[in-house]
Amino acid sequence: MILNTIKSIFSIKDLRTKIFATLALVLVYKFLSVIPIPGVNTDGLASIIEWQRGLSFFSALMGWGLANFSIILMGLSPYINAVIIIQLLGVIVPRIGELQKQWEQGQKKITKMTRWLTLPIAFLQSYGMIVLLNSLAGGTIIDVTDMSTILSAMMIATAGTIFLMWLGEVMTEYGISNGISIIITAWVLSATPWVVMWYLSNSSQYPLFAGLLLATLVIIYVIIKFTEGHRRIPIIYAKSGWEEKSYFPIKVNQAGMIPIIFSISLITFPAILGQILANTSGGRGKQIGEIMLQYFSLDNPSWIFIAIYFALVLAFSFFYVSITFNTEDVAENIQKRGGYIPGIRPGADTADYLQRVSNHLNLFGGWFLAAIAVLPYVLWKLLGQSVDLIISAAGLIIIVSVILDVIRRVDGEMKMFDYSKYK
Repeated sequence: MILNTIKSIFSIKDLRTKIFATLALVLVYKFLSVIPIPGVNTDGLASIIEWQRGLSFFSALMGWGLANFSIILMGLSPYINAVIIIQLLGVIVPRIGELQKQWEQGQKKITKMTRWLTLPIAFLQSYGMIVLLNSLAGGTIIDVTDMSTILSAMMIATAGTIFLMWLGEVMTEYGISNGISIIITAWVLSATPWVVMWYLSNSSQYPLFAGLLLATLVIIYVIIKFTEGHRRIPIIYAKSGWEEKSYFPIKVNQAGMIPIIFSISLITFPAILGQILANTSGGRGKQIGEIMLQYFSLDNPSWIFIAIYFALVLAFSFFYVSITFNTEDVAENIQKRGGYIPGIRPGADTADYLQRVSNHLNLFGGWFLAAIAVLPYVLWKLLGQSVDLIISAAGLIIIVSVILDVIRRVDGEMKMFDYSKYK
C-alpha cells in the first residue's frame, strides 16, 4: 500500500519536480551550515555548546550552525523574530493591522516589511551571538577588540541569514511546502542521525535507546492528536429560503511552537548572563552571576526554573492566540455572510462565545505545550541525570506540524492531477 502510494506520487511529473527541488535546496542549506566564517577559531566550540544546554537548544534550532560558527550562524532566528514583531505591531499600529486583514496585496506588503526588519535584527543579533560564544570560549574564537574583524564576521553572518530567508522563499515557490518550515524541520532533524549512531555504537545503551525510541513514538502520537484536534463550531447560513449548515474549526493547539520559542529565549537569558558574569566579573557581579546560575542553571535546573518556564509557555500561549485570533472579526464575517451559531445571537454575543471556546481549548493546548517544554527538565530532576529523547519533545512539535502539512499538500496535488485527467 505504501509502495503504491509512493509510486503514484512520483508518477506525477509536477509533484516529482517539486519534491526533488525541495530536497536539492535542503542540501544547499546543509552545505552552508558547515562553512565557517573566515578568520575564526572553532576549536573546542562544539564541546562548549554541548556543555551549555541552552546553547545546545539554540544550536539544534539553527541546524547546529553554532558548533561550526558557520556563515548561517543564526539560522532563521532573526527572520522568525521579525515575523513575531510584525504580528505584534499589527495590534498596536492600525495601518499594519489593516494590511494583515487584506488578501494577496496586503500579504505582499507584510512580507516586504518583514524582510526589511530582518536585516537590522540579524545584524544586531550577530554581534550578541559572536560576543557570547567568544566569552564562553574564553575569548579564543575571535578578536572582539579588532573592529574590522568583528564587523566582517557580523556582515557575513547577516548575509547568511538573508540568503537563508531567500532560500526558504525559493523553496516555497518551487517546492512542495512552506520553505521556511522545511528548513526549520531540517534544523531539528540534522542531529538525529548522530544521536542514533551514538546509541547504536554503545551496546550498553541499547535498553535506554529502546526506551527512548518508544517514548519518542508515544510523544509523536500524542502530538499528532493535539495538533489535529479541534472543535467544530456549527454555523448556519440562510440562503434564499433554505439553510446551509457549515462548521468553523478552532484548534486545540492554536499557538503552535511560538510560545516555546518565546519562553526559551527568556528563560535561558538569566543562565547565559549568569555564566558570563561568573566567568568575567569579580566581587558583586560574580556573586550575582552565581546566584543566577544556582536558580536558572541549564545543566542542573531547579524546580523554580521549571515552574517559571512552564508558566511562561502557558502565558505566551494565551498572549499569542489573543493577538492572532480576533473573535470580533470572525463574528463580523459570519454575520456579513448571513450566518449564525445556533442558540447564539449574531455580533457581540457570537464574539464572546468564540472567545470562551478559544480560551477553553487554549487552556488544554497551553498546558500541553508547557508539559512538552519542561519534560526534559522534569526527567532530569526525577532521574538525577540528563535523559534526552532521540528528537527533542519541542522539536517533535515542529516536525509533526510540517509533515502533516506536507501530506495535505501532496494529497491535494494528487487529487488535482486525478481531476485534470477527466477535464
